Amino acid sequence: MSIAHGIRRLGVLGAGQMGTGIALVSALRAKVPVLLHDRSSEQVTKGLSLVEKLLAKDVSKGRITSEEAKEARDRISVVGSEVGIKGLRDADMVIEAVSESLPLKQSIFASFAAELKPEAILATNTSSISITKIAASAIPHGLNATSEEGKKSASRVVGLHFFNPVPVMKLVELISALQTSQETLDRARNFAVACGKEVTTSKDVPGFVSNALLMPFINEAIMCLEKGTATREDIDTTLRLGMNHPMGPLQLADFIGLDTCLAIQQTLYEGTRDSKYRPSILLERMVDAQWYGRKNGKGFYEYTN
Repeated sequence: MSIAHGIRRLGVLGAGQMGTGIALVSALRAKVPVLLHDRSSEQVTKGLSLVEKLLAKDVSKGRITSEEAKEARDRISVVGSEVGIKGLRDADMVIEAVSESLPLKQSIFASFAAELKPEAILATNTSSISITKIAASAIPHGLNATSEEGKKSASRVVGLHFFNPVPVMKLVELISALQTSQETLDRARNFAVACGKEVTTSKDVPGFVSNALLMPFINEAIMCLEKGTATREDIDTTLRLGMNHPMGPLQLADFIGLDTCLAIQQTLYEGTRDSKYRPSILLERMVDAQWYGRKNGKGFYEYTN
């Protein structure tokens, strides 16, 4: 029989679209208090504004009551930048939701190991980076990876990949590092289920299941545009109407963020050295131009906020 998740308080590091989405479903569906932290107070303000907007929309659509919306919002509290990661010490699980950078995540998980209680689950929302590498960084300084304390610290790290937008998308991808314990996996899975999600599992390989399949597809669409095979509209319309996709691959790339797509492609290519994962030149040049897609107004299409 599966064990209960036992998460009485959740910490979320990163108040961008992913982090605030995770905070929202945790507060609304799993009904746990959430400690939200980001170095940028401006980002926290934007994130909380998004939470309130989404809750108000749910109320207007009759999905939840105004009382449920208020209770969910009241469960989310902010840990200020002056307190930092230390403010997450009371959390039974912390989910990291920052940009796709291995050095950044390694630094964060080293801080988790130093600052958080030793029994807390340390989860990463990475969509492509090795969970095993991240888990190795969660061994406190001075401990050997094969010592009992070292193994125990790394065993609480797990991949918990939510999908964007978190309140809408039904899936969470669960990924085990080589070091992850079965108890950590069970508790993480049950917490995701408590958030109203379906859970699939993947081995710790570059891109896991989702992005190992999705990113080559998006990259091929970009190369079709780059070669002049078809216009952006015809590429997207072909996949929408011919394959019944909800949006075309170029529109989807804009939605994900072209910088994020490139970071994932680079992780896949560097991790496998398989040419099918090599990023297209056009994608690289668009990121060089700081055309990131919907997030900043210009990608394959143009957007007004």
